[in-house]
Amino acid sequence: MAAESYPQDLKYYKEHDWVRLEGDEAVFGITWFAQDALGEIVYADLPDVGDTVTAGAPYGELESVKAVSDVFAPLSGEITDVNAVLEDEPQLVNEDCYGEGWILRVRLSDQAELESLMDAEAYQKFLAEA
Repeated sequence: MAAESYPQDLKYYKEHDWVRLEGDEAVFGITWFAQDALGEIVYADLPDVGDTVTAGAPYGELESVKAVSDVFAPLSGEITDVNAVLEDEPQLVNEDCYGEGWILRVRLSDQAELESLMDAEAYQKFLAEA
């Protein structure tokens, strides 16, 4: 598993998801904290390209040897890509949660929702207070 980190260039959601902005699209994944809490991820149940996600609502599940956990959308939009590699290699979420273990790419429907997300410093403070 990767070492604990919270990259400065990402935005964070209270359900332990991260967002990387790329123009009018965003890449979603789960944070180091989330993958560590889940343990070894063995299965990913993800939506399809063309589906829509709504901020604050679950869009899929990650199953580990310990539990099944919903994955929540930090922002709303239409799914433009799903990391299909996770079907065969779900452990990539543990090994590289900010890189090869990304989950979705979404065309954002409401840029204003970005204001509700935390930067790395605020997210780490949130973790310390939880």
